[in-house]
Amino acid sequence: MHVSAQTLRDRLRGSLIAAAATPMTADREVDLDLVSRYLAGLVADGAGALAVLAHTGRGPFLPPEVRAGVIERAVALGVPVLVGVGGHPDAGGPGGSDAEGGSPAGDGVARTSAEARVAADLGAAGVLVFPSAGDRPALHDAVWRASRLPMIAFDLYTRPCPPAVLAEILAHPGVAGLKTALLSDAMGCQRAIALTREAGRLAITGEDRMFGPSLLWGAEAALVGIAAAAVEVGAAVLDAFRGDDLRAFEEASGRLDRLAQATFTEPMEGYVQRMLWLAAAEGRIPASHAHDPYGPPLPAEERAEVVRHRGRARGGVAAEQAE
Repeated sequence: MHVSAQTLRDRLRGSLIAAAATPMTADREVDLDLVSRYLAGLVADGAGALAVLAHTGRGPFLPPEVRAGVIERAVALGVPVLVGVGGHPDAGGPGGSDAEGGSPAGDGVARTSAEARVAADLGAAGVLVFPSAGDRPALHDAVWRASRLPMIAFDLYTRPCPPAVLAEILAHPGVAGLKTALLSDAMGCQRAIALTREAGRLAITGEDRMFGPSLLWGAEAALVGIAAAAVEVGAAVLDAFRGDDLRAFEEASGRLDRLAQATFTEPMEGYVQRMLWLAAAEGRIPASHAHDPYGPPLPAEERAEVVRHRGRARGGVAAEQAE
């Protein structure tokens, strides 16, 4: 394991890493000054690191100049920054087709490697490598050779990784850890965490719907979309897990679970829009920039329901902090 991967692994252990959204208008316009304020708010409220341009941030869809601006603004905050690379919709990535095909494999690898080089040049701490349809270990090796940035592998529900392939990826010297986001596959999550720990890498939960259980199964950090707005709700679970008060952990996990039930539900890709609604309700972003043009349409009445669940979860955290 390369020393840079060891360093990132140890630096992220125990952290809540916010999978940040990218606030934008319905016309896909991004205000980078707003992005700076939004990301700074996530850090101020308990995020120990940031993952930008990942699945929640719609990174695969954004043009290079916007990607570079988001990375620069995130790095300026002084916390570890992971940058999502790959997963392009024209190559069958998240948000695109799950079928084999799309852009030629070589094109996808070259584009992903180029994104990693840009992330390295702009001061990112590491990259989160989207799952691909082709040779995944080869993709990770190409990203490593291109950027020399430590990598977080990504086991995502839209394209789960076979165990043998996952073990090969985890043996790469540039891989610092694995984020598992398998959504409803408890056994797959347990297996991925076990393989990651056996390889000496950092097991990172991305399981918004299995957050508390995944910590009990051995996850040592969290990189979750629910922290795109409700940062303190996730931070409270990690804080309680590190303590010795079982009831506090149970209550904190229950609050997060209830919020996740309202935000991470069918259509699942709608979670990005739901988290943007919450970010706007919390005053993190204006309503004009709380749009996800890349996700499915959601009924207008769902917004009030999501915000109502956020109020209940936030009330529980506030009551704890007052004690």
